[in-house]
Amino acid sequence: MENQLAKSTEERTFQYQDTLPSLPVPSLEESLKKYLESVKPFANEEEYKKTDEIVQKFQNGIGEKLHQKLLERAKGKRNWLEEWWLNVAYLDVRIPSQLNVNFAGPAAHFEHYWPPKEGTQLERGSIILWHNLNYWQLLRKEKVPVHKVGNTPLDMNQFRMLFSTCKVPGITRDSVISYFRTESEGCSPNHIAVLCRGRVFVFDVIHEGCLMTPPELLRQLTYIYKKCHSEPDGPGIAALTSEERTRWAKAREYLIGLDPENFISLEKIQSSLLVYSIEDGSPHVTPEDYSEITAMALIGDPTVRWGDKSYNLISFSNGVFGSSCDHAPFDAMVLVNVSYYVDENILKNEGRWKGSEKVQDIPLPEELVFTVDEKVLNDIDQAKAQYLKEASDLQTVVYAFTSFGKKLTKKHQLHPDTFVQLALQLAYYRLYGRPGCCYETAMTRYFYHGRTETMRPCTLEAVRWCQSMQDPSASLHERRQKMLQAFTKHNKLMKDCSAGKGFDRHLLGLLLIAKEEGLPVPELFTDPLFSKSGGGGNFVLSTSLVGYLRVQGVVVPMVHNGYGFFYHIRDDRFVVACTAWKSCPETDAEKLVQLTFRAFHDMIQLMNTAHL
Repeated sequence: MENQLAKSTEERTFQYQDTLPSLPVPSLEESLKKYLESVKPFANEEEYKKTDEIVQKFQNGIGEKLHQKLLERAKGKRNWLEEWWLNVAYLDVRIPSQLNVNFAGPAAHFEHYWPPKEGTQLERGSIILWHNLNYWQLLRKEKVPVHKVGNTPLDMNQFRMLFSTCKVPGITRDSVISYFRTESEGCSPNHIAVLCRGRVFVFDVIHEGCLMTPPELLRQLTYIYKKCHSEPDGPGIAALTSEERTRWAKAREYLIGLDPENFISLEKIQSSLLVYSIEDGSPHVTPEDYSEITAMALIGDPTVRWGDKSYNLISFSNGVFGSSCDHAPFDAMVLVNVSYYVDENILKNEGRWKGSEKVQDIPLPEELVFTVDEKVLNDIDQAKAQYLKEASDLQTVVYAFTSFGKKLTKKHQLHPDTFVQLALQLAYYRLYGRPGCCYETAMTRYFYHGRTETMRPCTLEAVRWCQSMQDPSASLHERRQKMLQAFTKHNKLMKDCSAGKGFDRHLLGLLLIAKEEGLPVPELFTDPLFSKSGGGGNFVLSTSLVGYLRVQGVVVPMVHNGYGFFYHIRDDRFVVACTAWKSCPETDAEKLVQLTFRAFHDMIQLMNTAHL
């Protein structure tokens, strides 16, 4: 009886979804107060005075009316932002998403049992694939543990979008289709798609009711690899997914019009659990320098990635791995979770498969052969050319800072995430002599279908501290006091954002209500200080903590003269990934990372000299 009771009370991955609180709408007064504070570092007295007047006018006029309409909307929806955010941030965006929106990163296995080694690609690939498929089965059975803060469960909805999910291009707006079902909901696709040298193959990973073993998966991968390496390359249909969205939508419609079989093939790729990419490149990687592997995960061969797929698992010729994911259906923490699970299992099993070597008689993979004509081949060439041109403009720098990590910052009672953020503020200030408007991801998963809020780390307190660090007359005591004030401010803002009290998404909601009602865009959003402080997606520093595990990721900058700055934190190190556009003469990712590392040392020194 006791055993049965234990079984029935076991938590299921999605069991709290129905009881999570709705996403709140913050108070208009509070949001505008916070907004005004956030523009201060970027304004002189006159500019600030003008913005202050605009905000007061907005608050007492159209803003209040829009806010009431937003409250009405929130009454009928458990998450008033969800649909809007998906559309505005992802589905309405027309620039190519594979490079500009997707996130990518290296797998951590090279740090222990799987250092780069030619000739290991397929065998390791079968093992990493098997661990990923085990995670898929845990999700299907709802056995992935619910994320919690203390005893409070967080929203797990994004985990439904990891497997068998794909974005589909539209002429003006894309859509996301998820074919994933839990076991209690019914059948879910159980095939994967494998892309190699411009060709596409699919095969089921379940045989006679059981998950294939690594030796069985190896047989399938070897068949595909040998076929592709002894026969001519395929057309590389996947490259079309790297195109500008409307162009890809039209190319896709044309492709489907050529032959109804093409539609069936597209459906098979869209519904596949994941796309497994076999790349020919051998990126360099060491535990201190992940630059090349990260760059290749982000901007590798467009003919072996399906840019719209929620999960591309990438295997390189030297036995190192990475992933590239469409950002629309989920945020990076989902991939961090599965990547860590896989890495822990590879570690536990010493990088080997310890089970039976027996291989059952399994049907061979099926090749999806698309009907193409001159127009399609030209579209593919054009897509490849524009993708590789843009990709070659990206500078990617990923280094580990190994002098210290989380342990030491916590010993000094400094929040490790805030520590990195303030170091970045100081680095940017030293590089440019001015504050840098900054976006840090805050999570709102306490709420139903909550995803993210913007936290703005460039506070007045941070700027005052940066100024004191550059002022030779400032004492160590003064610098330390200002630094601690900046920490306190940052921590409070982050807490507010996670509690649904951020202001950026609130302002976005008011702007979208105005648009839906056919009203003119309120002056608040056309005021130069709005975009100068980062509003409307104009943040010069686009940043995110990837977590406290061995997983790293990266995205491109939000603006041409900006940086993408992603980092993870461990007990003994900080690993920082920074991207910038080479064609922008002002930006240099290498310099910014080195200055951030210098700031780490300076900040700890301030704490060590506290007694002076």
